[in-house]
Amino acid sequence: MPSSLASRMPLSLDSLPVELILAIVAQIEPDDIQRSLLSLSRAIPRSGVSVFLLFEKIRLTRQEQVFQLYRRLHDAPEDAARVRVFILECWTVDADVFVNLMALLPALVRLVIYVGPNFAPEHLEEIFHNPREGLKFVSMRFRPYVQRATYYQFLKGAYFDSTLVALSRWLPQALPTLSVVQDPLDSALAPTSFAQPLVFHQLNPLTLLAASPLCHDLRHLRLRVPRRQICRYLHAKPCSFPSLELLDMSTSNVSIRDLEGLLAHVSSIRTLVLDGCPVVTQRTDIQLDAGEPFLQWMELGQTLALAGVRRASEREKQLKAWVENYYANAQEEASSQAGSSKKGKRGRKGVATATFSLRAASPEQKGMPDVTIPLERIPPYGQKVRVLPSAPKLRSIATSYPGGVTPEAYQAIQEEFERGWASGIARLSSIRFRLRTTYQNGVARIVRFADRGTEEWEEEGVHGEQGLAGLVDVRDVNSFALNLVDHAEPGGSPEGQIGLACPVLCLAGAERAGDHVEGCGHRVGWDIFQDEI
Repeated sequence: MPSSLASRMPLSLDSLPVELILAIVAQIEPDDIQRSLLSLSRAIPRSGVSVFLLFEKIRLTRQEQVFQLYRRLHDAPEDAARVRVFILECWTVDADVFVNLMALLPALVRLVIYVGPNFAPEHLEEIFHNPREGLKFVSMRFRPYVQRATYYQFLKGAYFDSTLVALSRWLPQALPTLSVVQDPLDSALAPTSFAQPLVFHQLNPLTLLAASPLCHDLRHLRLRVPRRQICRYLHAKPCSFPSLELLDMSTSNVSIRDLEGLLAHVSSIRTLVLDGCPVVTQRTDIQLDAGEPFLQWMELGQTLALAGVRRASEREKQLKAWVENYYANAQEEASSQAGSSKKGKRGRKGVATATFSLRAASPEQKGMPDVTIPLERIPPYGQKVRVLPSAPKLRSIATSYPGGVTPEAYQAIQEEFERGWASGIARLSSIRFRLRTTYQNGVARIVRFADRGTEEWEEEGVHGEQGLAGLVDVRDVNSFALNLVDHAEPGGSPEGQIGLACPVLCLAGAERAGDHVEGCGHRVGWDIFQDEI
């Protein structure tokens, strides 16, 4: 065939290079991708590219699609192994078939599940019973509400607490992102005239999950349990969420004091999203007479800046009490051993002398738990130990304002928030300066919290808060200084790498159409979770 004639012949889809097909597919809207790939696979059946792309990302939106996909993949395990992203966006499905479908997918990277009233806790237990290696993203959105009154879930105790327990038993793996969301009950979704099923009954499993091997490297957590006080369960154990950077607790019951305790113990958090949380009462009429309508926002800023002071104070008191109890018990044991070694006096013993007592032992007489920490990690008797408070790492806090906020009100709120933050940082700097003087004069031993991943940091998970577990000595006078500029200083101490600029405050709420501040937590969450719920 002449080359001029071949050059005039149109190219077919079969002859297109793989790179060009992939570039074309990349332009298709996500909602249309599956239909388009299915049509493409029919147009060029001899090309394996379209088939590979068709099964790489699966999104199901209708009930019957679950069984159809199961039947297709059951007979084609090679196609099941191609699935990397699986999204179920349907509230009514056959949960048993869905569990069987999940068992066919060995190579998932991203998993999104809508958990409706057809799901029982046993279904999710079976799905998450065994660890799924390679999984990087897990999202579960719960909407268990029913249209007719039924008390089956209450009588059976059918709650999804066991799902959290199952995840907490996973072996360590790199799971950066986890989302567990319960949709708030709304009359538009289901009747509110009777008691609707609960998703979680006990919140203690959150404590197990927070300190589990699975969450050791977890960086992004969205945990929404409407109107429930979940904060204290997230830091009840040492070394909880050591790598967490973003935390979304929208719709949950979170107060200023909850945030203080959270940031005191999970100090790695950079971004907080708290839409619909009663962080402040939002009632300005209470402070109007005093001329401070946004006083609570100043208190919020100050509390966030001083979270490290609270933790240092708590640890210092606990250490002092533990050391005193340790040496008191040691002295009592030594006295007891010395007394038992003395010979008894000769003669008849009084018959009226009781050999036992019915009185309960006083708290001072009770022995302390077994000491497992090495002796060199116990301060000497009488040594005064002070704990250096850590600098805050928070960069952004995003929440919502009832009824929206005007530009004038936002400006006033932001000024109060920044004033509170500056006041907190000034107090923190003053405390650290006094401790520096104490350190230089040799009045007390100064320790700080150990860096994540060090031997001293891991001690806390093994020995709890015995002795100096989780603490290291301050050996450099520069460690007391605070970096008030929001950039890293080369060669500086770990504390010096933390800029203390006031966190970004956004009050626009979860809607993308709102007037969001640049770099706010809402935008960060959209990019990470790839949705706007």
